[in-house]
Amino acid sequence: MADQEFDVVCRRQHWGEDRVVYVGPNGVLRSISAGLTDVDPPDEFRRAAGDTASFRTIDLVELCDLLERLRGQGGVSGA
Repeated sequence: MADQEFDVVCRRQHWGEDRVVYVGPNGVLRSISAGLTDVDPPDEFRRAAGDTASFRTIDLVELCDLLERLRGQGGVSGA
């Protein structure tokens, strides 16, 4: 699907994921993960890092916060 353009209908959460709904072939509505599209502007961190960094610092901090919250709820066991 690279280098194809589609008419975007909306962007919303589907199945717990940020997705773009578009009009596909034959007028059928389809959806795709927003992360697999260029619907967002380029990530300046990734551009500057030259795709050498797997994760942004802010994303890792958010992950740690989430794990701490889950651990507090008994959802994640400590190692």
